[in-house]
Amino acid sequence: MNKNLTTKRGKPYPLGATVCSEGVNFALFSEHASSVELLLFENHDSLEPFRTITLDPFINRTFYIWHVFVPEITDGTHYAYRVDGPWDPANGLKFDRHKLLIDPYARGNTDTLWKRKNALVYGTDNSKSSMKSVVINCQGYDWEGVEHPRIPLKDTVIYEMHVGGFTKSHTSKVSNPGTFNAVIEKIPYLKELGVTAIELLPIFDFDEHEILRVYKGRPLKNYWGYSTIGFFAPDSSYCIHPESGKQIKEFRDMVKALHRAGIEIILDVVFNHTEEGDHTGPVIHFKGLDNLVYYHLDQENKNRYRNFSGCGNAVNCNHPIVTKFISECLRFWVQEMHVDGFRFDLGSILARGIDGKPMKYPPVLWNIELSDAFADTKLIAEAWDAAGLYQVGSFPGQRWSEWNGQFRDDIRRFFKGEKGMLGRFASRIAGSRDIYSGSLDTPSKSINFITAHDGFTLMDLVSYSTKRNFDNGENNIDGSNDNYSFNCGYEGESDDWSVVSKRKTYMKSFISILLISRGIPMILSGDEIGRSQAGNNNAYCQDNEISWMNWDILEKNKDLFNYFRKMIDLRKSMKSLRENRFFIGGGNGRKDIVWYSPELSKPDWDNIEESALAFTITAQSLKESDIHVMINMGKTLRLFRIPDPLPNYKWKLFADTTKNHPNDIYDAALSTSPIIDSFSYTLAPGGVVILLSSFEQ
Repeated sequence: MNKNLTTKRGKPYPLGATVCSEGVNFALFSEHASSVELLLFENHDSLEPFRTITLDPFINRTFYIWHVFVPEITDGTHYAYRVDGPWDPANGLKFDRHKLLIDPYARGNTDTLWKRKNALVYGTDNSKSSMKSVVINCQGYDWEGVEHPRIPLKDTVIYEMHVGGFTKSHTSKVSNPGTFNAVIEKIPYLKELGVTAIELLPIFDFDEHEILRVYKGRPLKNYWGYSTIGFFAPDSSYCIHPESGKQIKEFRDMVKALHRAGIEIILDVVFNHTEEGDHTGPVIHFKGLDNLVYYHLDQENKNRYRNFSGCGNAVNCNHPIVTKFISECLRFWVQEMHVDGFRFDLGSILARGIDGKPMKYPPVLWNIELSDAFADTKLIAEAWDAAGLYQVGSFPGQRWSEWNGQFRDDIRRFFKGEKGMLGRFASRIAGSRDIYSGSLDTPSKSINFITAHDGFTLMDLVSYSTKRNFDNGENNIDGSNDNYSFNCGYEGESDDWSVVSKRKTYMKSFISILLISRGIPMILSGDEIGRSQAGNNNAYCQDNEISWMNWDILEKNKDLFNYFRKMIDLRKSMKSLRENRFFIGGGNGRKDIVWYSPELSKPDWDNIEESALAFTITAQSLKESDIHVMINMGKTLRLFRIPDPLPNYKWKLFADTTKNHPNDIYDAALSTSPIIDSFSYTLAPGGVVILLSSFEQ
C-alpha cells in the first residue's frame, strides 16, 4: 500500500465508506463542523494512524457533506474521524477534536473495548483506546438464488428470541454457542415448532462489554442490546470471526439458511436513542458530528437532552438528515442483508417532530411507509414511548402493525379472574376492533402476545404473583409491577405434581387463546418448553443462565412443546383463523362467529362475575372445519352446552388443556380424535377446549 498517494476530491454520496476498484470514497455529514480529519489505521489494534488526511472545506465539502477519495486502499482498512467546530454546550454544540469518532454508516466497527472514561471526559484524547470503523465491501455475496419467503402477514407466526441467549447455554450442544451460526444449527427445531418468522432482539452493533454494575460479584452487562452504536453493522459478539471483518457474511449466512427453510427474519431496531446517553454519556459519533442535529435537546439548556426514551437521550428522527439516515439504514438491511421486517422499539419517538411534539404526518414514518424499497417489508411499531406518548390504535401510517399491549393485559386479567373482563376478553380474541377502528384497519394491525422479552416468561407468569428482580442489583424496583400474574398455589419453582399440572393447564390455555385470536401471534422464545427466569421480569442485564435457553428442559416438557407445535399447525391449517378481516357475518349463509354463554344463550356481557365464555368460528368453506371453543377461568367446574354441528357432521375433540399428554391435543387432521357425542362438556378451572367439526357419513 502506497501511504503517500495523493487523495482526490471524492463524492458526497453515498454517505459512509464505499469501495470501488480504484479505492474507497469516504463521505460524512456535519453541518456545523469547521474541520474534519480522516485517520487511517492498518489494524484494529493500531495505536497510531498510518495516515491522517485533512479535508479542505473548499475542496472536500459539498454543502454539509465532507468527502474524500483515497486510492488503492480497500476493505479491511480501519478508520476514524476527528471533527472540530464550536464548543458551545449551552447552544447544543459539542465539537471536540480530541475525540476519535466512528462512522455512523460503517458496515463494521472494531470490538468495543474502548475505555469509557476517555470517551466520557470532554477534552481528553481517546485515540489510543477508541473504537474504529472498518471498510467493508458488501458486494459479491452469493445468495445462491435463495429468495425472501414472502409470507403474507396474516399467515405469520412470530418467534421472539435473543441471538445469544438462544444457544449460549452449554445445553444447546452447538458448535459456536451464541452466534448467528448457532441459529443455523437450530433451524430444524424452529421448523419442527412451526413458526414462520424469528424476531431478533437488537443485533446492531452495541457495547456488549459494558458493565452496568456488579452485584454479589457478578458483572451485570448490557445483554439485550438496546443501546445502539453501529446501525449498519451486525454486533461482533454474535460472530465466530469478528476480528477478520466477517460480520456481514456471517449474518447473511444465517439469513440465507433461514430463508432456505422458509423462515423470515424480523429485526428489533432502536432508532429512538443511542449508547451516547445524556450529557454525562460518552462521545462515540453523533455528539461529536453534530449534536444539535441528531438529538432532541432541552430548549432552555441545550447542554441537556430530552429523555423521551428513558435512556438518557432521544434521537431527533424527523430532522431531514436523520430521516435520511434511518431510511438508508433500513434500506441497507432489506436490500443488502435480505431482512424481511422490522420491529421499532419505542416507535412513537419516531412520530415526534423537531420540537418534540407528536406529528400527524411524521416524515420518517411516511418515508418508510411509502418507499418502494419496503413494499414487501413487515413494519411493526412499539407504539408508545417512555414520556407518555401512547399510540396503540393511532400510530401514524396505514401499513404499520403494532404490539398490542392491551391484548396481553386483557387476556392475563381474564385468566387471573378479574371481574368485568368478559367483553374486553372477547374483543381481543376477535382482533381488537375497538382499538383498530379506522376504515382501513384490519386484524393484522395487532401483534398479539401474552409474553415478550420485557416481562415474565410464560412459566413465570403462572408461577409468581410478584416479580423477583433482586439479581439486577436495583433493590427490585426495576421492571413492571403490573404483571397480572398468579402462582397456581405456590410461589416459585415447585415439584408438587398438582401445582405443576395446573401451571401447564394455564400455559396451554394461554397459547390456545393466542393462536385462535384474530391478529398476528408472537411467541416468546423458550415458552414452548417452560423456560423460567426465576421470577425476573426485566432480565436486561442478565447475560447468564437466568436469560439463556436451557435445552435440557425440552425433554422434561416435551408435552408442552408438542402442544405448542400442534396449536401452531392448527392455525396454519385453518383459513378461518388467519382471515385478515374483522368478524362481520356471512359466508355460506352463516355468521362467521357466534358467541355463547355456557348455557348456549347469548353472553351477558354486563355480568361482571362471569368468567366463562364459548364461541364458534364457522368455516367459510365446506373443506374446513367449524371451530368451537369453550373457556372456563372460574374457580369451579363449569358445564358447557355444545351447539349442534351441521347435518352429517360430528364434533371431534382437538384440545383440552386440562388433560395430560397425550390426551391434551390431537392432530388437526382429526384421525385419532375422539368424537364428542354428548350435548355437554364439563370443563375444569383454567381450561380451554377446542372442538373441530368433522364430516361423518
